[in-house]
Amino acid sequence: MGHLRQEVEPGEAGLDPKALARLDAHFAHLVDDGRLPGYLVALSRHGRVAHLTTYGRRDREAGLPVEIDTLWRMYSMTKPVTSVAALMLLEEGHFRLTDPVARFLPAFADPRVYVSGSGRDTRTRPAAQPLLIQHLLTHTAGLTFGFYHSHPVDALYRDAGLESSVPEGANLAETCEVYASLPLQFEPGTEWNYSVATNVLGRLVEVVSGRDLDEFLAERIFRPLGMDDAGFCVTAEQTGRLAELYGETEEGGIAPIAGLPLRGRPRFLSGSGGMVAGAHDYHRFMEMLRRRGELDGTRLLSPAAVDLMTSNHLPGGADIRAFGSPVQREPGKAGLGFGLGVSVVIDPDVTQSPSSLGTFSWSGVATTTFWVDPRHDLTVQFLTQVRPTGTHTVGPDLRRLVHEAIVE
Repeated sequence: MGHLRQEVEPGEAGLDPKALARLDAHFAHLVDDGRLPGYLVALSRHGRVAHLTTYGRRDREAGLPVEIDTLWRMYSMTKPVTSVAALMLLEEGHFRLTDPVARFLPAFADPRVYVSGSGRDTRTRPAAQPLLIQHLLTHTAGLTFGFYHSHPVDALYRDAGLESSVPEGANLAETCEVYASLPLQFEPGTEWNYSVATNVLGRLVEVVSGRDLDEFLAERIFRPLGMDDAGFCVTAEQTGRLAELYGETEEGGIAPIAGLPLRGRPRFLSGSGGMVAGAHDYHRFMEMLRRRGELDGTRLLSPAAVDLMTSNHLPGGADIRAFGSPVQREPGKAGLGFGLGVSVVIDPDVTQSPSSLGTFSWSGVATTTFWVDPRHDLTVQFLTQVRPTGTHTVGPDLRRLVHEAIVE
């Protein structure tokens, strides 16, 4: 099992120690103020860890500290991993991005698009074009989440038992059948809507590879990269290192809440959000992407595939705020395009936080986040376990504080 460790002093890596001290103090204050249980933050420059801090508790009630080998529910930081798996199969010639999803998942053969109405009075029409694999990777498929509460199709997801994206007791194949039975919010390729698309992509990986998703990721990504703790469940040995999950309270504090059923292999293997991992694991994954597909002699993707993944694929070079469905048109998405499984900075002048052109990233619902900044040859990850009830400033604050630390 690998452990993350600091490999170089910040100054040697072109980072300002005083600015990094401000970063640590800012997030330590959130812990001391009861708004975070604890956290781990790591910055690497030119492939070497230059700043690594743990603070607070992985389990406040048990008094257990955050440690370097603490395990975290990655939630949506699973999506880039599933996307890499799909791109590996793409490069092996199993499909093209422009192939219909129905070629592998026949339930998606005749998609229908929402027209009007709600509930039993919903009116739909046949889609003008098929749902394509590239639509899954770019979240332009017309799929949605039941928890949005912003469109009549969201309500249809809830009526189908998809409030949490999976019907109770269903596996991935069964869940995708339910997705396919529901109308699309819009014509594929015409809007951006963050959705269950990566679960469908995970099922595609299963069908194409002939392996369950957890087995494919373990055999083709986790083990080759030395991501020894990464997986879809925790073993008996790992259980004590798993951080407790918290939710925000109405009073502004946090309290423990139920997390994923990680003890024992889950029936539902979520390519969208099922992964648990440690900081060392995700560091290895980020470094592979920073090095354009290769790490320590192990190549998962060609440089061209990583470049494709981390380029904006929204039509006309649009950002998410302009091309997104109404629920996605928030200020924080200005200047961000979307690649194949990651967001990409396309206009640093209008992003909510200081950013570099070409920086790609994604976050998880428990306030985990990562990004790779090719311009500064920098990778960053921040890990904690708090599901917010609304918007929060952890991500923007982290980006601002990291940006202030870069001196060369």
